[in-house]
Amino acid sequence: MSALYEQLHLPSSSFSSFSSFSSLPSSSSPAFAQDVLDGLAHRQRRIPCQWLYDHLGSLLFERITQQPEYYPARTEIAILEQVAGQVAEAAGPHATLIELGSGSARKTPIVLRALDRPAAYVPVDISETFLASTTRTIAAGFPRLKVVPCVADFTRLTSLPPELPAGRRVVFFPGSTIGNLDPAAAEALLTRIGRVVGAGALMVIGIDHTRDPARMVRAYDDAAGVTAAFNKNLLVRINRELRGDFDAEAFHHVARFDSEQRRIEMHLVSARTQRATVLGRAFDFAIGQSIHTENSYKPSPFQFLAMAHRAGWRQEQLWVEGAAGYAVHVLQSVSSPSSSSFSSL
Repeated sequence: MSALYEQLHLPSSSFSSFSSFSSLPSSSSPAFAQDVLDGLAHRQRRIPCQWLYDHLGSLLFERITQQPEYYPARTEIAILEQVAGQVAEAAGPHATLIELGSGSARKTPIVLRALDRPAAYVPVDISETFLASTTRTIAAGFPRLKVVPCVADFTRLTSLPPELPAGRRVVFFPGSTIGNLDPAAAEALLTRIGRVVGAGALMVIGIDHTRDPARMVRAYDDAAGVTAAFNKNLLVRINRELRGDFDAEAFHHVARFDSEQRRIEMHLVSARTQRATVLGRAFDFAIGQSIHTENSYKPSPFQFLAMAHRAGWRQEQLWVEGAAGYAVHVLQSVSSPSSSSFSSL
């Protein structure tokens, strides 16, 4: 893990000439502390996955998407390269592209190049330093485009920067990131985002519908150990920001498939009997006891569309890569969430 840290630990960035909109507390926020302390107090210890994404965590995740086992990223890129023109046609001219969990925005130029005179780009990310780098990259590649970075946990987003130009909003939500949320939370997020962007807005969203458990597990436990480093970095962050004393090397990364829940789970499993403290509170771990750090749900297309329908979105277009089972959906927001009985499988 240390070699990966040395390669990926870059200097902090700043927004310099860009004005940023923030709805996020500081990195040492009470929310982080509360989530960690509450999560470690449960019988099945758990920490919400958004806290994996500090600056280094975001860099490690980008490295994950480049691993040969990680099929979602390359499959989604291939789909977007084929259908970006159709997405642009649906969006119309002068659209504002809002990317949730923008990360490095590796896929964003595919969409921006296809759009007809886009009015603005709003990258939304929880890591301010990572967001600054992304902002500069997009601004350099699209010098006439208004770029308004938004520092936020998109799962709690309730508003957009006030200076955005009028026109259609297009939400870009790639990477099957919504799969990190349980179905109820995912539906609530779709409902909230629909209200934020308004009726008539579009959402371009990637969803992993893969049905091969072995392939999924390999994608979340790559041979190079990048995902393991990403997972363990959460403990390093706790040590740094919450006065923790975890021995990250005394935990090992495990990815497993829960067939009943249709999800991949990531855990940090204690390799020995040990005690760790966080903000003065002690937590004992037995051998094999785990901290549940992330889920990735793999719904069927029908299950996802049923959820979207209940949340106030209707499907406009759908492209599926057959071998991988990965899909890009284009949804349109309707005036209010549906109360229909359209049910999931």
